[in-house]
Amino acid sequence: MEAAPDSNPDQWSVMTLEQPTSGDLARGLRADAQSNRDRVLEAAARLFQTEGADTSLKAIAKEAGVGIGTLYRRFPTREALIEATYRTESAKLAAAASTLVTTLPPVAALRTWMELFTDYMATKHGMADALRAVLTSGGDLRMQTRDLMQQAVAELMAAGVATDELRSDLDPDDVLLAMGGVSMITGTAEQRTQAARMLDLLLDGVKQPSTPASR
Repeated sequence: MEAAPDSNPDQWSVMTLEQPTSGDLARGLRADAQSNRDRVLEAAARLFQTEGADTSLKAIAKEAGVGIGTLYRRFPTREALIEATYRTESAKLAAAASTLVTTLPPVAALRTWMELFTDYMATKHGMADALRAVLTSGGDLRMQTRDLMQQAVAELMAAGVATDELRSDLDPDDVLLAMGGVSMITGTAEQRTQAARMLDLLLDGVKQPSTPASR
């Protein structure tokens, strides 16, 4: 017969160390919930870009590998999912600027970010109608997003100005508006090719005349 647990005090201390605490379990649950949320938002961004905002929430849940109940617990309405997707993609794009300026030469960093911006705008266009309702329902989401994009372009431009590779007489907001105009023609593969050429033209206008091509 096995000895009772209390016959070996050391056994209790070992068992206690091996058992997950309530804090460990809570952290695990939070990590799982965050992972599910991230997967839903990534799937939503992909499908909104390719299928439009009318994509069914079931399709998004399937793409994310979660149950529809999990999706609804995080995003009770389509509008909530659209807003969260928009906020997340905007934040990721803005954060990419800081990463690029520390890993690439200034001109290449700006050109790479321009490409990311057109991808972001393609996602935004895919959910344009639904997003319009979100943006006009009150709050400062539109201005917050615009501020993020302006700060990102300003950071990228400043890096190039500091190395005398980009012109110092340009307003980053003007460059952002120009990129927005180019991104309007990204609906098809042929248009994306044309948009890439237009981004190269825009970049040529931003560079100092003596700066070599970024690629």
